[in-house]
Amino acid sequence: MDIMFINGPDIEKMQLTNQEILDAVEGSLLAQGNRQVVIEPRVHLIPNPEFHGHFNVLRGYIEPLNVAGVKVVGDYVYNYKLGLPSELALINLYDPRTGAPLAIVDATEITNMRTGALTAIGAKHLARKNSKVLGHLGSRGTAWWNVVLLDQIFDFEEIRVNSRRPESMSDFAARLSKHLGKPVKAVSTSEECLKGADIMVEATRLIEPEVLLKTEWITPGTFVVPYGTISAVELSLTDVMDKMVVDDWGQCKGGLFGSLRRHVDSGRLSEETIHGELGEIVAGKKTGRESDQERILFWHRGLSLNDIALGNLIFEKAKKLDLGTKLRYR
Repeated sequence: MDIMFINGPDIEKMQLTNQEILDAVEGSLLAQGNRQVVIEPRVHLIPNPEFHGHFNVLRGYIEPLNVAGVKVVGDYVYNYKLGLPSELALINLYDPRTGAPLAIVDATEITNMRTGALTAIGAKHLARKNSKVLGHLGSRGTAWWNVVLLDQIFDFEEIRVNSRRPESMSDFAARLSKHLGKPVKAVSTSEECLKGADIMVEATRLIEPEVLLKTEWITPGTFVVPYGTISAVELSLTDVMDKMVVDDWGQCKGGLFGSLRRHVDSGRLSEETIHGELGEIVAGKKTGRESDQERILFWHRGLSLNDIALGNLIFEKAKKLDLGTKLRYR
């Protein structure tokens, strides 16, 4: 019995398009909204607090794709000092009918792609159609795909970015400007980045909670996506929202981490106060944006389903393009 190992260079050779990434992730959301999935809450492994990092373990099954998967991703704040991405991951794909392993896939870029796709698909359904200004906090791996896939949908007139480390922020803005063919502004403060933006994304890498996105900046019609591991928002953030949407309430209500953990613990964000899950909106079972005046929040923790859908897309492309390495399993 053989299994397929698909590494990072293999994935680069596939040259996945923005639309392929968006379609795969939206397909997994549709299956979720139609209750054709099994998703287990993520679990964490913290080897030693002094290492300033932890592992996330995500598990799920997608019936329409006939595939199950488990992803393990390390999330280490200071990896940049070693020249490593902050998040490094592998995903294992399995035949759900037999338990046979199918593939081991480098999921580092999958993690970045699916996060950006989820942000963008959330905006597709929940942001104003005429949104023209994007404010983005953070320049970690997922940030690239946030901006690129959001711009794929909205073709922004203005993009502003801000990050903790000036050198990474400037490089991030320069690379985005070249890739998108339009100016991307690196600005000096979170206020300059977010205030007046139609879409606000908070994807920071904080060690301790710090308010970088103030509630008072959120005006009618704003779409807000806070998903940093450590909170960068005020407790009052949820009080001004007309709709609050999550990717999966089971993931959001538990765990140690997350930008809105305090809001869950205080009851501000609950099964009663959320409008629904994004998959329900994609499947047409809940409404998306209904007015240009609505203030809408979308909190996504990152779902195994999205990872599995992209991993399966890559597995199928590897077979078609004769990429990847066969490994003897048994």
